[in-house]
Amino acid sequence: MSVHEEMNEYARWEARFATPDYTFGKEPNYFLKSCQKLLPRRGRALAVADGEGRNGVWLAEQGLDVVSLDFSPAAQNKARALAAERGMKVTFVQADVHDWDYPQAAFDVVAEIFAQFSLPSDRAIKWRGTRRALKPGGVLVIQGYTPKQLQYGTGGPKRLENLYTRAMLEQEFGDFRDLKIVEEEREMREGASHAGMSAVIGLTAIKP
Repeated sequence: MSVHEEMNEYARWEARFATPDYTFGKEPNYFLKSCQKLLPRRGRALAVADGEGRNGVWLAEQGLDVVSLDFSPAAQNKARALAAERGMKVTFVQADVHDWDYPQAAFDVVAEIFAQFSLPSDRAIKWRGTRRALKPGGVLVIQGYTPKQLQYGTGGPKRLENLYTRAMLEQEFGDFRDLKIVEEEREMREGASHAGMSAVIGLTAIKP
């Protein structure tokens, strides 16, 4: 991504998150919530591109020590408010997910939920960081839209190269244990920005 494109992307998300309402709602993503039994009882979790904090705060509610990573100050202000509202302590880190120095084997859980703004070259950097940050035996949870989502237009990126496929996820995380990939089409109600019939893909896996 060029510097110009990055600035535009930043400005676009800042504008989206500058409204008082929660763009994606305050409740956790349904797929992340469905992974509750996979989560350790305690440990550290990283929420990648956590935006307004709905997923990071929920992970904290599960007893995890959470780092919520996002590049938008407007989003993080709302995430802080949500954490306070729920009485949860969350560590907020303002950084671009492509530039952050992912610590080695630092997290028991990494969740990446609808972080599909990366071009393919940037996505490779983000996923390398994700992989590095997970401890061996750590749980990875990813959810994103599939190319079919372009037909529904009920949320997510408008560019094909930003969307996730089973082959892409298998290629990237095929060496992980207990790899499960679920593709589905379902009605989603996650704030005003993810509303309606949606084509999604979810992954859970354990770092070897």
